Amino acid sequence: MQDIEILNATLADLESIVAIYNATIPSRMVTADLEAVSVESKRKWFDEHSPEHRPFWVVKQSNEVVAWLSFQSFYGRPAYNATAEISIYVAESHHGCGLGSLLLEKAIQACPELQIQTLLGFVFGHNEPSLKLLGKFGFSPWGNLPKVASLDGIERDLVIVGKRI
Repeated sequence: MQDIEILNATLADLESIVAIYNATIPSRMVTADLEAVSVESKRKWFDEHSPEHRPFWVVKQSNEVVAWLSFQSFYGRPAYNATAEISIYVAESHHGCGLGSLLLEKAIQACPELQIQTLLGFVFGHNEPSLKLLGKFGFSPWGNLPKVASLDGIERDLVIVGKRI
């Protein structure tokens, strides 16, 4: 894939970030949101990121956001400061191009500088592509929350995967 850049997300990218996120909702594979979210509703979440501690990266191709990764603090208590949850979203037009792997590799490499010792992912049990991607990078199942999500009347499991850095 040519002309790919991984950059720190800016507020100007938020509309594209939200569009990629919203595009995943109908699949019922990726997020527990059932309806599209607004850019404004994601502003506080976006502002909680910082390049030094909890980065938010976008992948741009030809100046268009085509994928993103965010680090989020886990559980909000000081004893968990060295643990972060990661989320990766790739525009449907770019599935299968290796962008998830590119972002995940960069995230793992950045952990020592970010003082992160543990990465977590929260993935629906039926989201086999995401579980396979995370497994490829050494994440393993650390927990299963059976039937905690109801998506169109179908109860779904939430799998917690983790990796020590």
